[in-house]
Amino acid sequence: MTLTTAEADKILSTCFAPWVLELGLVVESLGEGRAVLRLPWSQRLAREGGGLSGQALMAAADTATVIAVSAARGGFVPMTTVQQSTSFQRAVTGSDVLVEAVLTKLGRRMAFADITLGDAESGALAARASTVYALLG
Repeated sequence: MTLTTAEADKILSTCFAPWVLELGLVVESLGEGRAVLRLPWSQRLAREGGGLSGQALMAAADTATVIAVSAARGGFVPMTTVQQSTSFQRAVTGSDVLVEAVLTKLGRRMAFADITLGDAESGALAARASTVYALLG
């Protein structure tokens, strides 16, 4: 049972801290156990030198996992990050980032995901992440 993008956007607007909302994430597409979000380019999120900050990318990966789990479960349930590992491969400057979270396992109490973060203009891979979530509800 997959959510609509409108339902997923509502989860974004109601279930996350205000600073996460300030990232401006938008749900691009959903599937069974997957979600693609767009992280819009913003100079506010850039580091010295113009590259998008790692903290913004990590928060986007973490958020995309919540949306992917919600899509697979048919709605939001309380959950919390247990582990996240991120490897950065190239800087993103002046371009949106597409963040694709794919669940590799969804159990009753745990969820595991692989996330790719790519430059929306060039398609070049910027980072990879993996997350583990505890499902609380």
